[in-house]
Amino acid sequence: MLDRLTWGVNASSAEHFHAVGTERWLQEQLHPAGDLSLPPAAKAQIEAMPDVHSFPFDIAVAFEQQAKSANQVADPEQKKAAQQVYQQAMNDRAKQATARTILRALYAPDQLRERMTWFWFNHFNVHQYKGNIRILVGDYEDRAIRPHALGKFRDLLAATLRHPAMLRYLDNADNAAGHLNENYAREIMELHTMGIGSGYTQADVEALARILTGVGIDLKPEDPKLKPELQSQLVREGAFEFNPARHDYGDKTFLGHLIKGRGLAEVDEALDILVHHPATAAHLSRQIATYFVADNPPEALVQKMAQTFRTSDGDIAAVLGTMVHSPEFAASLKPGARFKDPVQYVLSAVRLAYDDKVVLNTAPIQGWINRLGEGLFNHETPDGYALTSASWNGPGQMMVRFEIARQVGSGSAGLFKPDGPNAVERPAFPLLQNALYYEGLKQTLTPTTQAALEQAISPQDWNTLFLSSPEFMR
Repeated sequence: MLDRLTWGVNASSAEHFHAVGTERWLQEQLHPAGDLSLPPAAKAQIEAMPDVHSFPFDIAVAFEQQAKSANQVADPEQKKAAQQVYQQAMNDRAKQATARTILRALYAPDQLRERMTWFWFNHFNVHQYKGNIRILVGDYEDRAIRPHALGKFRDLLAATLRHPAMLRYLDNADNAAGHLNENYAREIMELHTMGIGSGYTQADVEALARILTGVGIDLKPEDPKLKPELQSQLVREGAFEFNPARHDYGDKTFLGHLIKGRGLAEVDEALDILVHHPATAAHLSRQIATYFVADNPPEALVQKMAQTFRTSDGDIAAVLGTMVHSPEFAASLKPGARFKDPVQYVLSAVRLAYDDKVVLNTAPIQGWINRLGEGLFNHETPDGYALTSASWNGPGQMMVRFEIARQVGSGSAGLFKPDGPNAVERPAFPLLQNALYYEGLKQTLTPTTQAALEQAISPQDWNTLFLSSPEFMR
């Protein structure tokens, strides 16, 4: 249960699970308390990041100013240097966002919310290297995704729609009356809600694109100049803007519903139609079941989850509760049923090896996940990373995993060397052969794996073999 619903079992999480029992633990995860916090050493690293208390509008304006200043430098060499400083600053913000994600995944007590934050980011994927998304991606995860990861799907969908990272990534910032851009409208139906082959037509895509005209980004301090009759229709919240001068006010027919042209209210009406469409309940339930249960989840389970989605008005925690309490989920908990994708492999290895000893440098973890091909915020296309095993279990992937197992298991990876000049690495000794191993994990190993572990010539060697075992890969 811990391995399936968290970022990996470790001694402290197993101890808490045994203390409170399965059902209470599950309720804590599905409905986490509001006052949960990270360990002080993890919290301090996050608090030290410059943009953690800034809003995307302020961040984007500051970077836009820096880009302008760099481009105005006359001397070609100095201009090039200024532009490199600008690019490096954007890269640094993206690395800090990745570090925040990793620290929360490793140490947050609300582990299921962190698993679902990763799932939903992947579902509503944006690519950090398009435009200036690198500087917005951390806020997108922190403010649009995580707060709604276990809440109502309608709130989550609306939060992603109003975030500048999504509007920039899928080009809706360029979508205006007379200059339609259908990118975002298509992906909302194809990926975010109903799914491919669920019955919508090209006419529905065009209608939704027209409904979304004028929904975009504005970083100027002053409001756009509008005709007096349109001024009351303008909506600005941070970097988000609904500009009525760019909106198509004609009536639209969307998925069989007539939507009267009246401004931003049309978007809310369209979202309601999409969220309550039966195809959305089925598509999302299948995605969640694929992530947690099986590459091809049982249809009976998907239907039960979809039914809960419909009756609970898209309550994500309720859908997860239906899944976890199902006989299909119980049957899938046998050892070796799910193959770990790269992110889960790396995070589960670090959680098991170091438990609540907080890493001081997440750069090695970022590097490992990148090398394994599932770098955070790195997927170029809107479909996100594959959730199925076949994408991640090839021989090249295994070779890199064995190398990561050696680095984690030997304690020499640089995780405890703070990022900065003249930093000194603090010694850290991962001890995987502990009570958790003898009281639980050992029982999941085949005789072949146990025989291999007996050949280990040192604790570091034993750790490496254990983290390389077929059982730990699953």
